[in-house]
Amino acid sequence: MGQPHFIVFANEKGGTGKSTTAVHTAIALAASGHRVGALDLDQRQRTMARYLENRDATMRRLDKQLAYARYEVLEDQSELGLKAAVERLSAECDVIVIDTPGRDDPIARAAILKADTLVTPMNDSFVDLDLIGQVHPENFKVTKPSFYAELIWNSRTQRAKATGRSVDWVVLRNRLQHIDSHNLRRVGAALDELARRVGVRVIPGLGERVIYRELFPKGLTLLDLAELGEVGMGHITARQELREMIAGLAIPGQAEIDAPKAAAAG
Repeated sequence: MGQPHFIVFANEKGGTGKSTTAVHTAIALAASGHRVGALDLDQRQRTMARYLENRDATMRRLDKQLAYARYEVLEDQSELGLKAAVERLSAECDVIVIDTPGRDDPIARAAILKADTLVTPMNDSFVDLDLIGQVHPENFKVTKPSFYAELIWNSRTQRAKATGRSVDWVVLRNRLQHIDSHNLRRVGAALDELARRVGVRVIPGLGERVIYRELFPKGLTLLDLAELGEVGMGHITARQELREMIAGLAIPGQAEIDAPKAAAAG
């Protein structure tokens, strides 16, 4: 097997839907035919690992196979521990999804250096945007990239020098409001300007929906509609958001996640 494709979810700010998005990405890619590994670097909160543990429990309870990812938590918080965990997952997987803690962390920085696709989820607000770039308080124009954008720039440069491979940095606009607003347009305009300046792609992520919080206890995703019981239009709309997000990530070798395959996986 060749080198896996590494998708690293990283944002030093918590509450952006990072772990939920990481799990949905891992399961969606597994449903499309990839062999997916998931590595949770946050040994304290373990949100991604707990989500996938709940999924395992649901499969046992239903005696039914769902799309799944091999997963582990990084207990050895060292670069050697990270290397060993990556090697274990690489032996069986062609895509590895890494969920980093919502804080500045030396192991998270080491994981970022492995990224082929670096995903930064953010809520649609100037508070979250400030992590990537600073804006003028009156005209909302970008004044300069932030420390985090500089960190990512340096990481991408280091990786390119070491491996000759580029990094696709993607910002997910999670929790987009479904009504137009001045704030929505201003944040969007600032992100577009930043995209040109720091070389980041901006795509829609997952909306603000109670649905996602309800899925966690069973470890289910929006591709598992057959297991959810009563399904409304909100579920259908959210599933379409997920499909569009996965398509936007543009993972090499990614098959289309169509309705028949999703139904078969769920």
